[in-house]
Amino acid sequence: MMNESLDRTVLPDGKLPPEVLQQEILPYGGAIRSEVILGPRVGEDAAVIDWPDGSFMVVTSDPIVGASRGAGRLLVTVNANDVASKGGDPAYLVTTLIFPTGTARETIRETMREISEACLEAGVAVVGGHTEVNEKYRYPVLSGTMIGMARRVLSAADIRSGDLLLMTKHAGIEGMSILAADRDRAMSAVFTPGEIREIASWSRDVSVLPESRVLRQWARFMHDPTEGGLAGGISEICLLSGLGVDMDRDSVNVDPLTMRCAKHFGFDPMHFISSGVLLAVLPPDVIDEALRQLSDIGVQASVIGTMVEGSGNMPRSNEEELWKVLQSTEEGEN
Repeated sequence: MMNESLDRTVLPDGKLPPEVLQQEILPYGGAIRSEVILGPRVGEDAAVIDWPDGSFMVVTSDPIVGASRGAGRLLVTVNANDVASKGGDPAYLVTTLIFPTGTARETIRETMREISEACLEAGVAVVGGHTEVNEKYRYPVLSGTMIGMARRVLSAADIRSGDLLLMTKHAGIEGMSILAADRDRAMSAVFTPGEIREIASWSRDVSVLPESRVLRQWARFMHDPTEGGLAGGISEICLLSGLGVDMDRDSVNVDPLTMRCAKHFGFDPMHFISSGVLLAVLPPDVIDEALRQLSDIGVQASVIGTMVEGSGNMPRSNEEELWKVLQSTEEGEN
């Protein structure tokens, strides 16, 4: 008989909080294999496995559950971003696609076409998967496993006090593009049709492959802030490194359209899902060259903080605010 007490705590929607992951998921890691250099940990975007030719295999898996239009492309991008955040080049994708009862063949074909086009752009081959229609689901659930190769291991253990925290692009890119695509009617209360189209176009900026290929030569560590947004991503870096961060909130890039949306719907851009932003921890002596090379490829970037001993000036939080906006606007879109 098991002696473990039953915990019937009901969890909120969204990614599991770090303490729940550590208690209920991470202890169950299967067999120990010597070639696994980096396995599952809170805040790590992908696993790293030693490979015979002196390189490293990088493996990640992520679903798309908060978007419908453009979800196939987004599935490829968020998984490719995780491989890129570990300094790797994405190469192979396996998909699991589950659609609700009543889904038309055209919808399935369109989703797969999006996946294929995004993979062509990233140099990724779709090498397998599973697709079904299931009555237990109200909305499509798309899941991908991406495999890539890297030449070095980026580890949070290498982060040092005094290193600088850099962000690319602007906070809330993915969340805003989801709202523009799936909640355009609700967004029309805040924005003109032209502004909604502009926000929807941000979905083209969700990939971090270009900036990762610049920064991986210097970065101690890189991270793709998804659910929990910028604040969640920074909290995970702090948890992994055992350091805090002194933030300069005025240096955090937030687009004026995002600020207007946040004021209307009552959310914090720092907690809005932010795929498309790359967080990178860099030694101070390379920061000027890194910013110059990012500017050369047209990627906006800024230094937003310094890694420090202790807790720093930023509270740790993984709260995600996209879901409450989606739920509050769902009725008006039906």
